[in-house]
Amino acid sequence: MKKNDYTVAVIVSLLLHALLVVALLWGADFSSDKPKPAGSTIKAVVVDPALVNQQAQRIRQERAAAKQAEQDRLRRLEQQADALEKQRQEEERRLRELKADKLKAEKAAREAEEERKRVAEERQRVAEAKRKAEDEKRKADEAAKVAREQAAKAEAERKAKQEAARVAEAERQKQVEEQRKAEEAKRKAEAEAKRAEEERQAKVAAKKKAEDEARKAEAARKEAERKAAEAREAQKQQEAALNELFSGLEAETEQRGGARGQFVADETQRYGAIYTQLIQQNLLVEQSFIGRECVIRMRLAANGLVLDASEEGGDRSLCRAAKAAVVKVSQFPMPDDPAIVEKLRGIKLIVSPQ
Repeated sequence: MKKNDYTVAVIVSLLLHALLVVALLWGADFSSDKPKPAGSTIKAVVVDPALVNQQAQRIRQERAAAKQAEQDRLRRLEQQADALEKQRQEEERRLRELKADKLKAEKAAREAEEERKRVAEERQRVAEAKRKAEDEKRKADEAAKVAREQAAKAEAERKAKQEAARVAEAERQKQVEEQRKAEEAKRKAEAEAKRAEEERQAKVAAKKKAEDEARKAEAARKEAERKAAEAREAQKQQEAALNELFSGLEAETEQRGGARGQFVADETQRYGAIYTQLIQQNLLVEQSFIGRECVIRMRLAANGLVLDASEEGGDRSLCRAAKAAVVKVSQFPMPDDPAIVEKLRGIKLIVSPQ
């Protein structure tokens, strides 16, 4: 309900209350209460008591009637006021209901308008989506057509490339097989070359080692020969003196015979073991020497100086190394007994690395 409708209802109610008040005031009797002016003239009137009683009775009746009429009028006015008040309340209730109905109607109208707008927007969205879907379908159809054309073209190209790839793969397989054979031949050749190079390097190393050992042995031999020459000269002088000394003892030595011979043999064997140990201590042992033997004969001076060393059998590589060891020792210890010395000067030894 609008505000001006409520204002009209209030004005109507106020007018009704104003009319009620005027009606109440209009029906009131003020004649009996007004004082009559007093005059200066005095008139003598003869009053009949019966008439006065009758008049007074009439006046009381009139007043009672007027009072009753006034009460009836007031009661009617009150009834009218109550009716007007009820009518006003009813009008206000109706106006409130009308206002509530109007608010509901306005709310329903707003909701209906919002629903209408929502439906319109939804229809617009649906129409837009439909239009967009139709556009997308049209574009998709066009794209599908183009894709089919491109797919057909790509399929033709793929088949052509597949055939070319098959031919290229066959050629590649042929080249791979040829390359594999070439690489296999190359690997075999490299392996042969590597093996030959290793053998050559081993031979070169062995030759170099043998040459180094030979040079060292030759130098040692020359040094030994020089020392041996000096020793031989000294030995000749010693032997000349010893021959004179031993000439008188030969008979005694022959008498002692067997015991002396055994002693010389044992001592010769003991010194032979010492010489073998010295040679093996100075021997450059290789893995290939293990388990092999070399028979070597040494020619020594009386003071143990090496005059010569020669091999008489066995592994030649081991014998070369053994002779180099003999040269490295250069001088072997000698006993004081000339008979033993004589045995040791041409001793034969067996060298066998363990």
